[in-house]
Amino acid sequence: MITKDTLIIDALNIGNPEKVAEVLRNAGLHCLGCALAHQETIADIAIVHGVDLEELLAQLNATIE
Repeated sequence: MITKDTLIIDALNIGNPEKVAEVLRNAGLHCLGCALAHQETIADIAIVHGVDLEELLAQLNATIE
């Protein structure tokens, strides 16, 4: 399960990587391979990009097969 405390890079490994990347790009995060992906959590990017955290988590968790 992807939570608010999951690191971006870990979210890519928990869910379907292509689908997770698509959800994150749609949320405004376009640099999935940068250093911040190893340091920022899902909650961090939701705050920075003004995205509803609960909606983002729902979309990310829908990528888990």
